[in-house]
Amino acid sequence: MFLWQRVFFQTMINFSTFSRHCSFFRGHDIHFHDKKIALLEAGPRKEYDRMPDNFSNRVSSISPGSATLLSRFGAWDHVCSLRLKPFRRMQVWDACSEAMIVFEKDDLDDMGYIVENDVIMSALTKQLDAVADRVEVFYGSRAVGYTWPLPSHSCDTSPWVQIELADGHRLQTKLLIGADGHNSVVRKEAEIKNIEHQYDQSAVVATLHLSEATDNNVAWQRFLPTGPIALLPLSDTVSSLVWSTSHEHALELLTMDEESFVDSINSAFWSNANHSDFIDTAGAMFRSAISLLKPSGSAVRQLPPSIARVDPESRAMFPLGMGHATEYVQHRVALIGDAAHRVHPLAGQGVNLGFGDISCLAHHLSAAAFNGSDLGSLKHLLKFETERQRHNVSLITAIDMLKRLYSTKLAPLVLLRTWGLQATNALPPVKEQIMAFASK
Repeated sequence: MFLWQRVFFQTMINFSTFSRHCSFFRGHDIHFHDKKIALLEAGPRKEYDRMPDNFSNRVSSISPGSATLLSRFGAWDHVCSLRLKPFRRMQVWDACSEAMIVFEKDDLDDMGYIVENDVIMSALTKQLDAVADRVEVFYGSRAVGYTWPLPSHSCDTSPWVQIELADGHRLQTKLLIGADGHNSVVRKEAEIKNIEHQYDQSAVVATLHLSEATDNNVAWQRFLPTGPIALLPLSDTVSSLVWSTSHEHALELLTMDEESFVDSINSAFWSNANHSDFIDTAGAMFRSAISLLKPSGSAVRQLPPSIARVDPESRAMFPLGMGHATEYVQHRVALIGDAAHRVHPLAGQGVNLGFGDISCLAHHLSAAAFNGSDLGSLKHLLKFETERQRHNVSLITAIDMLKRLYSTKLAPLVLLRTWGLQATNALPPVKEQIMAFASK
């Protein structure tokens, strides 16, 4: 029996939806045909036949790889029937210089999709309904106690993890998968250490209305000295804001009147107040040198859209941090999503890291089931851990370094990142590798 322990943890990106998706593997992998799956869901059942007119302020950037994963189980069709917005270009630039980098595909394929978390939740709920005879969901459930089995070499040969629920029910499983967010109870109860760092930033999110309708198929991000600000498309006239800034500034943004808030956003995207003549001149000279050596590497700068107003009650804020579990697995336990890792939202990769965990774990569990192996054994769980840690640690480290590099106005570092961004933008092979890595 699998048991997916999921709790509802509200952040901008609801990584705990992973556990809903994972439950579908039994319905679509013949190697799991004789396995039972239970899903513990702390929240109520959520499903939309029709989306509300107002957009949610909690959205996720879904990579093509994650969309493909969802498509394998029919969930992506549900997403498409509700609401999503594809984007075909990303423009990232520095507020302290003219340096920028543009990601786009020559064939105009979608680079990714901005999807409200409620849409993902509803789509996965609908797909769970399709496998209700094979996956049992306990809505409104909460685990209050765990009894762990001893390792297989112990004299105690019981293979079961025992779970006690708040309503008195008791469950047992040979593999407990924790997908319960960065405050994971499963991780804590399993005594798995978590390396954590709280950033000196909070993220402000809001739903914004553009001054005029556009194709709105560009994801915009500008690195301000206080943190990155991103504008993500939701429709031709609506975008989602994710502004990472100091705690004090975030609170100020949350409490200021609408006109001041809108002015602050437009200024953050358009103002050149942080530029200096020295950096601009040095950047221009470097850019000219690159264009002589690699004229095909240039990209046309676009201007971001102007914001007209903000949806009432859509503003919210939450603190940012980084975290990584020292272990993803133990005997009969595996962690995925935010339970295993937490990243800064500047790259929009948090949810996709979690979906990657799912794909990898399902692959190794399927292989173990095919071979008749114990699914809770460390033998194949460690293969999952090794593969995902190699991928996740490198990405988490890179995101953390970017956050730190762009959190300063010191001229030497600004010049260094300006040249680095310009050089990267002029080298299509490098950009293609970055896009390929991010699209998984």
